[in-house]
Amino acid sequence: MQKIGAAAALKSLQGWSAVEGRDAICKTFRFTDFNEAWGFMSRVALKADASDHHPEWFNVYNTVDVTLATHDADGVTQKDVDLAAFMDSLVG
Repeated sequence: MQKIGAAAALKSLQGWSAVEGRDAICKTFRFTDFNEAWGFMSRVALKADASDHHPEWFNVYNTVDVTLATHDADGVTQKDVDLAAFMDSLVG
């Protein structure tokens, strides 16, 4: 998978940011409660597993912090852009 870089990826994504010190992108998702946050994570997990591309994430109650990078490419690839767009589509 060819690395495209965070700067290029961010051109097509809303609300995502570059991670300082590495070629990765991140976003914080906030939900009404834990159940909604967990549901989001479950839907993303199914998509991630099907595409064999898994996010780095952290969940506390209604907040999910996500970081995306393709470890094999040592940076951001189209797989990250696709997964980020999928996550965005779940929250409208």
